[in-house]
Amino acid sequence: MRTRTKALLTAAGGLLAAWVGWGAYVGRTTERVPYETVERLDGAELRRYPRLVLAETTAENERAAFGRLFRYISGENETGDEVAMTAPVATRGAKIPMTAPVRTGAGDGDETTMAFYLPEDYDPGDAPIPTNPAVRLAVEPPRALAVRSFSWYATEDRVRQNRDALLDALENRGLEPRTRPTVLQYDDPWTPPFMRRNEVAVEVGPDAEVLDIEVDADALDVERDAESRSDPGSVAE
Repeated sequence: MRTRTKALLTAAGGLLAAWVGWGAYVGRTTERVPYETVERLDGAELRRYPRLVLAETTAENERAAFGRLFRYISGENETGDEVAMTAPVATRGAKIPMTAPVRTGAGDGDETTMAFYLPEDYDPGDAPIPTNPAVRLAVEPPRALAVRSFSWYATEDRVRQNRDALLDALENRGLEPRTRPTVLQYDDPWTPPFMRRNEVAVEVGPDAEVLDIEVDADALDVERDAESRSDPGSVAE
């Protein structure tokens, strides 16, 4: 009996190690959408993103949208090219949670709009043209996002809690969200929940210059205060 229990525990430990190893491997080998963190506030980040090329579709649910886009990057395009998946996946819609490198948003009614970000070396002019008319190529201009991260599975309750916390942080900072919240997910469905990376994001400016102006203005105020304290003859405005 003890020998059998020990064998079962050893097997379970081996499976857990393999599961964790798979999650680590996927995290290291998946290309990530580039960004620059500009500022941190109340458990969230303000980030600057470059222009991004993506393939997107609108479907009746996330499963249908994901399958349609996965077939596109697997060769269902005019040149038959296979396109590497990138992370994160972005999701917006009636049911926000999703997996893998995609962006999903709200369509009409209960539909879901989802997008796969293409690798950084693709330009709008050389991205493979979809053969499915329901899949379209799009370009996101440079923009500024406020983002809050969380782990485990992106259930609706977790998404809602982190969305509310993000919006509260923005309100405290005096920033207005310009878009509906998006869920960003960086892992495939088989990554262990404790290794998963999820984020809730909203756009806070038309481009990165919005954040640059705010940060530079704060720094300038600090410099002015320091100069006023060091110069007895100076008068604060």
